[in-house]
Amino acid sequence: MVEACVDSIESALASERAGAGRVELCGPGVGGTTPSYGLMSRCRERLHVPMHVMIRPREGNFEYNDDEFETMVKDISAARSARADGVVFGILRDDGTLDEDRMRILVEAARPMRVACHRAFDATPNATDALDVVLRLGIDLVLTSGHAATAVDGRAQLRTHCERAGARLTIMAGGGVRASNLLDVVRDTGVHDVHIRATDPDVFADAMKQLGRQLTEPVS
Repeated sequence: MVEACVDSIESALASERAGAGRVELCGPGVGGTTPSYGLMSRCRERLHVPMHVMIRPREGNFEYNDDEFETMVKDISAARSARADGVVFGILRDDGTLDEDRMRILVEAARPMRVACHRAFDATPNATDALDVVLRLGIDLVLTSGHAATAVDGRAQLRTHCERAGARLTIMAGGGVRASNLLDVVRDTGVHDVHIRATDPDVFADAMKQLGRQLTEPVS
């Protein structure tokens, strides 16, 4: 299942046409921020595939003050009102570990929507400890490169995550995933979900076409 990271109605619809199984809708900024309510609502009206919404009050690190945290709570409520299928967030403490207490509040605020943890997960100092936290929180999905710069570099850790999580949690590979390396990542790690940037509709469509050719070619 290919999740497309999009930032507009145009890129969301184009990624769906190209074969994306789900979209992650983000607002502007490096790494994406919370999109406007209007964009969430309109995309949900137009899309037929599931839509997850980024909940991130600003660019930069993932340590948030009280006002930023309360903004995230309210943005989750907005995402529910817009009929999003899921929300995506991550919060770190000042020591770089996942803030389990505040993330639990957001998880509870989000239900019954699905909950995903974004790549703040990869910024933590210990991959195993981070996975234990999201398992305790009952999070549904984690986007991760395996604590490496790219998912290709983090393949060994991604496999370890998949084996440890089992059916309790979906591990989604992201970070430098392209059609040219996607099948290698899947085969080497055991992941079934991958995340590809799709803010440029033409680039994403070309990647999906290339992936389709790879899937239909005979294995030598």
